[in-house]
Amino acid sequence: MPILQNAKKALRQANRRATENMVFKKAYKEALKKARKAVAAGEKDLTEKIRLAQKTLDKAVKKGVLKANTASRYLSRLSTKVATPKVAKKAVKKGTIKKKLSKKVAKK
Repeated sequence: MPILQNAKKALRQANRRATENMVFKKAYKEALKKARKAVAAGEKDLTEKIRLAQKTLDKAVKKGVLKANTASRYLSRLSTKVATPKVAKKAVKKGTIKKKLSKKVAKK
């Protein structure tokens, strides 16, 4: 425990800043989660959730919780998920894939 008065004040400040940072961090993580789930489910209010995620990320950058490039990366990845259409994978039948034998094995 700090003994000097200025050390006590520094501890109080550190605790206050840590709690504020946790609040902003939790807010932007929840907003990103909701936006990602909305993209995956194809919800109609998708733009609203993306806008909320962008708003919370910008606030976190302003407060210094996140770096600007990190927030930009999160938003760009989210927007690419929205922009890319979902393509169904083709089903491969069993037995259609044949392994090629080497010449030595084929001669025996």
